[in-house]
Amino acid sequence: MRLDDLVIPDTAACRTSLEVATAFQTPSLLNHSIRAYLWAAAYAAERGIGFDAELLYVSAMLHDLGLSRDFDNHSVPFEEAGGHVAWVFGAGAGWPVERRVRAAEVIVRHMWAEVPLELDVEGHLLELSTGMDISGRRTEDLPEPLRTEVLARHPRLEIAKEFTACITEQGERKPSSLAGQFVGSGIADRIAANPLDRLGT
Repeated sequence: MRLDDLVIPDTAACRTSLEVATAFQTPSLLNHSIRAYLWAAAYAAERGIGFDAELLYVSAMLHDLGLSRDFDNHSVPFEEAGGHVAWVFGAGAGWPVERRVRAAEVIVRHMWAEVPLELDVEGHLLELSTGMDISGRRTEDLPEPLRTEVLARHPRLEIAKEFTACITEQGERKPSSLAGQFVGSGIADRIAANPLDRLGT
């Protein structure tokens, strides 16, 4: 499997979600969002898992907007704030309420320890792929040539440093959130040990 084998859906919602992510995220977080979709799509393709490509792509582009200064919410976890942004984005895109709710669910669930495939295909894929990209969990499930190619086109830049700072700050401000639990369980050490950082920078 090669990077060009992965389909990025060419819809107005996908193009606009990339525009939003580019405008409101740092280059490191933007590349992380792009890689999150690519890892998810590759994992699904390798295993014959069917998924809603537009829904997954938009959710991947918007999933960390709650970490940005412009969308940070001091009263709710960042993934819930990102889910709210996705709901509003979907309304602007003309999506029915049910599809807006699905985007919000996918984004909220990306922070779960595990999302069962039978419960939520897109949520399962985004939870898996963001874990791959941030902490290196299960990166061996993807072919190394693909990993190398993706990292060359969408480099990691300062994602380890930036995400560690973001998640630590979120955890300190919102200790009862999943971010707080991640910080308490040593997420910073897992980020520092991510094998993807040995493949490309």
